[in-house]
Amino acid sequence: MIRKMTGPAALSASALSRESGISQGTLSRWLRAAANVDHMGHERDPHQADETSDKRPEDWTPQEKFAAVLEASGLDDQELGAFLRRRGLHREHLEQWRAQVTAGATEALSPKPKRRGRSAESKHIRKLERELVRKEKALAEAAALLVLKKKLETFYGEDEDDDTGGTSGG
Repeated sequence: MIRKMTGPAALSASALSRESGISQGTLSRWLRAAANVDHMGHERDPHQADETSDKRPEDWTPQEKFAAVLEASGLDDQELGAFLRRRGLHREHLEQWRAQVTAGATEALSPKPKRRGRSAESKHIRKLERELVRKEKALAEAAALLVLKKKLETFYGEDEDDDTGGTSGG
């Protein structure tokens, strides 16, 4: 199972779990345990292991991820496999982080457009905000007129309007 989770055609613990019926947690634990054993079958000194190997890849800091991408960039396939086992990583993690590093570097290094005054977008937003305030005032005025109309009708009484309006039911 460890061989299936390492090497060039490595499966993730989740995929192997679905395939074999062994729980993903068990497979991950086996993989971590195998990472602590060197090629001669001797247990490694846990103090010598990388501090990141105890963490899940999701818990790594951006600096640790960046360092791993840099370190792995100069390795051949065999060295990369050993590096990934030592760090408790899968190739997918490294590929995802490499893409994020590339995207971040591209964005950071691309020239920024110079800002002159307000952008067209911010001008449009300001125009819409002014229009909204104007419409809110008009709505408040209409609501006030309706309230005054109701008060006036109750003050003069609605019966007078009914008598002058024509037919009543009787």
